[in-house]
Amino acid sequence: MPTIREQAEELEAKYLHPAACLNSRSKGRAAHEDEGEIRTGFQRDRDRIIHSKAFRRLKHKTQVFLAPQGDHYRTRLTHVLEVAQIARTVARALRLNEDLTEAIALGHDLGHTPFGHAGETVLRRIHPGGFDHFKQSLRVVDFLERNGQGLNLTYEVRNGIVKHSKGKGLIIPAKKTERAATLEGQVVRVSDLIAYVNHDLDDALRAEVIRESDIPRIAVKCLGTTHAKRIDAMVKDLIYSTLRTDLTALQMSDDLSEATYVLRDFLYARVYESPVILREFRKAQKILEDLYTYYLEHSEEIAGDIPSEKKLNKNRMVCDFIAGMTDSFALMTYEKLFLPQQWTVL
Repeated sequence: MPTIREQAEELEAKYLHPAACLNSRSKGRAAHEDEGEIRTGFQRDRDRIIHSKAFRRLKHKTQVFLAPQGDHYRTRLTHVLEVAQIARTVARALRLNEDLTEAIALGHDLGHTPFGHAGETVLRRIHPGGFDHFKQSLRVVDFLERNGQGLNLTYEVRNGIVKHSKGKGLIIPAKKTERAATLEGQVVRVSDLIAYVNHDLDDALRAEVIRESDIPRIAVKCLGTTHAKRIDAMVKDLIYSTLRTDLTALQMSDDLSEATYVLRDFLYARVYESPVILREFRKAQKILEDLYTYYLEHSEEIAGDIPSEKKLNKNRMVCDFIAGMTDSFALMTYEKLFLPQQWTVL
């Protein structure tokens, strides 16, 4: 009798679109593992990511607002959950592999630094060889987790993680080499953008960095006047535009694509690069610069859960240690190392 996993793989082959990535056709893992009886390979990848230490730390890492005190501001953890929800909705509608899509979505930001992109900017500047959070995410799952063993994820999940980032680039790259190898990975890339432009706009309004009247007219006209309407418009447009191509490529209509770019550019100009946000980011960058310099001189103090490679590279160890910090841990460590402590007399 077929195992539950084998039955699930048979159902995938019958139901999913021909362009979908089937578990049975995965390129596999770097280190061979026997298949399980219950879960498919992509399901196991998703579960390994959820149970990882790096995933748990995302709850205390900045999305936009540094160490937010309000209960309703997004963190890096809530961001990846919103990306996963959007990506699964799209994947289900297109009859793609939901498990693969979810695994990539949940793992795509594991390498993000404390203090959001402020942390990434400073490590890119001071660490030899630079720094990119998507490369660090791959390093987390390939090496840093499980004391240097990594999570041994499938090729398709690893590829989707490292290909998700876009910055100010095209939502859907023109060059095939810049896209994920699977449509599921490409769905996560677009879903990441849909999630962050909407929830960052929502948080910026909550923080009163911007007002409703500031939102560009084309975004309001094409996408709607509320958080829910904007996400709904983007997701539906992505689904129906892609279905019209019979999944030969992910696609958004010209009008919705333009409105999305306008909204993203508006957020960069008025939120991410606003004087209020940049002022706090500069403080955060000073903290990470000082921590990096300190631990280069005191590498023996680096926590034991940062594995050392065959050739001891202090810069690499320090970068891994700092990139893995949460906002709160970075602030606490800085205070302990550089600020006078109150003397307690018992």
